[in-house]
Amino acid sequence: MDQLIRTRVVMWLAACLLAAACNRNAAPANSATAASAAPPPAAPAAPPEDSGLPKIVALGDSLTAGYGLVETQAFPALLQKKLEAEGYKWEVVNAGISGDTSAAGLQRINWALGQHDVRILILELGANDGLRGLPVSEMKKNLEGIIQAAKAKGVAVLLVGMEAPPNFGPEYTVSFRQAFRDVAREQKVALVPFLLDKVAGSAALNQGDGIHPNVDGTAIVAETVWQALRPLVDAATSSSGALRPPEPPYAVARGGAPPRSASAARWRRSLAS
Repeated sequence: MDQLIRTRVVMWLAACLLAAACNRNAAPANSATAASAAPPPAAPAAPPEDSGLPKIVALGDSLTAGYGLVETQAFPALLQKKLEAEGYKWEVVNAGISGDTSAAGLQRINWALGQHDVRILILELGANDGLRGLPVSEMKKNLEGIIQAAKAKGVAVLLVGMEAPPNFGPEYTVSFRQAFRDVAREQKVALVPFLLDKVAGSAALNQGDGIHPNVDGTAIVAETVWQALRPLVDAATSSSGALRPPEPPYAVARGGAPPRSASAARWRRSLAS
């Protein structure tokens, strides 16, 4: 099982490497002409009419936006369904933009948190930093800036980790992975170590590019995030009252995120070795 998981991760990282190489090689000879012909970036869409519910904002890149999927198949939409199915009266806002780096996320964090009654921020950024080989120190600083902006508004943060492709060397890959753990520890926020745990490298769970999850893979991603998100929702609900679903008489107390599978723990240990 460990070998299968390692093989899938290597396949996913290889796909990332191929995508990065294709992006570099596909640059037009006359980049100035191409740049002038490119349309200006779209302005953020106007927020819909407020629901009056406490909000969870998912700030991320194409993995959050749901690249290659319809909006209702992206993992933030699946989190919304999980909340509703269990009786939580919350709204999940998808603030993912394809291609965003951690720096781009820092630039728009005030917009993302400017909606009414944002209680939790899911921070999923860094994948594009890794694909481009951007300095890990800069990514770390950007993530810290986003988290500090959220804390200043009283918003809890769930940080979501990623992996870097191997083409920038093992030192970069290890420092990239460690950056998420360091930020979570130093900023005292919850962490999902790897968004694509149990999905990366599986052809059956990814789209043709080998990087973005398909419908089945996204369902697994949503469950991975949900296991870490639910304790934050419970903590926020307990402090605000009347938003938490009634507990059945046989329910056990939830003391935090359920333990991850043994296979996931072994996979993380293999990465650290």
